[in-house]
Amino acid sequence: SALFVKKGEKRGIGGIFFDDVDYPSQEQAFGFVQSCANAVIPSYIPLVAKHKDDAYGHHEREWQLLRRGRYVEFNLIYDRGTKFGLYTPGARYESILMSLPLSAKWMYMHVPEESSKEGQLMSVLKNPRDWLGIEGKTK
Repeated sequence: SALFVKKGEKRGIGGIFFDDVDYPSQEQAFGFVQSCANAVIPSYIPLVAKHKDDAYGHHEREWQLLRRGRYVEFNLIYDRGTKFGLYTPGARYESILMSLPLSAKWMYMHVPEESSKEGQLMSVLKNPRDWLGIEGKTK
């Protein structure tokens, strides 16, 4: 996940992010993308089943809006594609900004309590984990 330098945190806890991939070949890169896409539903359904009854109220909504605000900050400050679009002559800014969430929130110097779920997430974002045990391995 991409690093939000000023905040010292990652943008997320995992996932796959790549640009300009053409190695070992475009066909193999496309095959990789297809296999990832085919894994989404079988991976996602158990997560939904596990968390479908989790509490979601005002507190969780506020946290969601704050995280969306962080996403907006990242996209406008660091995201290569967004910056490219914004600095392209004749760019339609509305098209570029359509990727931003409809609702977001910012709080000055907000730090959640360390023991909260939100604080635990921030700990992971500031101290990333190698969830699969593959970091540092070579091809």
